[in-house]
Amino acid sequence: MNKEDSIKEKFKQALQSTYKVISDDYKIVKNRKNDETIYNIGEIDNINDKNQFIKLRAETDSEALKRRFSNRKLLDKNNPQNPSCRTLYQLAEKVRYELLGAEMLKGISKNFKENYKSRLRHLKQEKITKKEDTNIVDAFEIYMTNKFFNVELYPENIEILKFWEKDFNKSIDQHFEFLNQNLENQEVYNAKFSEILESMDIFKNDDTTEKENEENDDTQDQNNSNDEDKDNNDSSKASEDENISQGMDSEDNVNEFRLEDQLGSENNEDAESENVIQKKNLSVSDKEYKIFTTEFDEIAKAESLDTAEEIQKLRKNLDQQLTSFQDLITKLANKLQRQLMAKQNRSWEFDLEEGLLDSSKLPRIIIDPYNSLSFKKEKDLDFKDTIVTLLIDNSGSMRGRPITIAAICADILSRTLERCSVKVEILGFTTKNWKGGKSRQEWNRLGKTKNPGRLNDLRHIIYKGADSHWRQSKKNLGLMLKEGLLKENIDGEAITWAFNRLKKRKEERKILMVISDGAPVDDSTLSVNSGDFLEKNLKKIVKFIENKSEVEILAIGIGHDVSRYYKKAIKISDVQELGDVMIDQLSGLFENKKLH
Repeated sequence: MNKEDSIKEKFKQALQSTYKVISDDYKIVKNRKNDETIYNIGEIDNINDKNQFIKLRAETDSEALKRRFSNRKLLDKNNPQNPSCRTLYQLAEKVRYELLGAEMLKGISKNFKENYKSRLRHLKQEKITKKEDTNIVDAFEIYMTNKFFNVELYPENIEILKFWEKDFNKSIDQHFEFLNQNLENQEVYNAKFSEILESMDIFKNDDTTEKENEENDDTQDQNNSNDEDKDNNDSSKASEDENISQGMDSEDNVNEFRLEDQLGSENNEDAESENVIQKKNLSVSDKEYKIFTTEFDEIAKAESLDTAEEIQKLRKNLDQQLTSFQDLITKLANKLQRQLMAKQNRSWEFDLEEGLLDSSKLPRIIIDPYNSLSFKKEKDLDFKDTIVTLLIDNSGSMRGRPITIAAICADILSRTLERCSVKVEILGFTTKNWKGGKSRQEWNRLGKTKNPGRLNDLRHIIYKGADSHWRQSKKNLGLMLKEGLLKENIDGEAITWAFNRLKKRKEERKILMVISDGAPVDDSTLSVNSGDFLEKNLKKIVKFIENKSEVEILAIGIGHDVSRYYKKAIKISDVQELGDVMIDQLSGLFENKKLH
């Protein structure tokens, strides 16, 4: 195999691996004929420029997301009765699951946007003078790409869209926010889009369009099959246009646009890019809990909340504080590591019919050759397939020594557990403002409705992702010491967020440890709702997790007894005890398979 073929084979393997990870399906068998559930990697042999490279990545991401997020039965259930609408309906579903993927990983979002830009650049129609000269499918794709992905349009796209934009805006624009909020609820989204399309005047009166789409009706089983064929044609045309417009040499090939370099940089970016914003999937629901608006909420990576210089400065501040705790840190880290590593000592099952040969039993064979050989097998370790999420209250009452100790302990636990093959995620929760922020301003503007529900702008913070190494994220932990970051605490929604992140993980064992200093408090919300509004929600969420999920949840209350919210709860009077308590509780978890 020559170098070029080797590079292409590596690229193919990378695409297949990416597909498995994104689709969350590791049992896929590829390239089996006549099996529509199998995804076949696209044509790799003819890649000769970066646009084709990005196109293959984007198509792979899209197919994987379709498998993960798109339920065929729900799609068919809400299929529009009018055949003219169906191609656009399927395009709308494609946009939905691609948006979910774009919000999961920045690498996916980048692939889609770059691929859409390339498609739009070559989406041209000659001699456009009237509406009949345009194709509604192209116009709809342009509209949706611009509206949902915010991709900038080229003059040729605007020329096509101008004949249809008024119709699209009239029907879709008023529902845009509703559709965006229900991206994760396929049935609601599909039903709404089906209703929107069927009510559009253009489908009631345009016989030409109806006839055109009826021809596509027989190909429903292949999502956007017409677009895929068109895309392939566009790709060839795109390659020609690129050669002309950019003066590409006819000798350009896969090596000259550095596919090997692309593989290295792009794959690393995907592995490390956990998106700043992830949709909250409120599957742990509380029907009585109301939220006035989620428009101004924020889920952010810690490094996005301040400059790199300031974050580095805060980390140095934390390191200085760590110095005075050095003896304690060493003691706690060694204690936890000893307990976990002790469980890592080999444990074997003996007298098996297969496995590794048990040499200690060989003398039996020498004494009596009729004795059978004995084999042994190493037992699986319970804690190896484990993830721990630390959810830290970032409210104003934690300011000073409590938040410092919490940051220090998060740092210790992250380092120690990683050495023992246990993944750790560190999250924080607060609000963006003290007095309700933009949510309250909007409530005031709309006439101060009675009992509006949660009335502040949430800020949920990712200090360290579960798949990020401690060294990559350690600087972020200093951000907890930032003046002005710590405000109010709305615990119920924060726990829901952390729980849903854990729920998506593949680890067998999932542990959520909440560190808080008391009841949920947000003055803006409590001033216009019942006094126990936030507290009731917290109790319901915790009760659901404790009784109806596999996630193990425990809480540490600093200076307050939180056992009224959590079955497994510990109170500490002095923040100095926090480190010992966290270590002891985690050690106890690994001694017992489940919390009791």
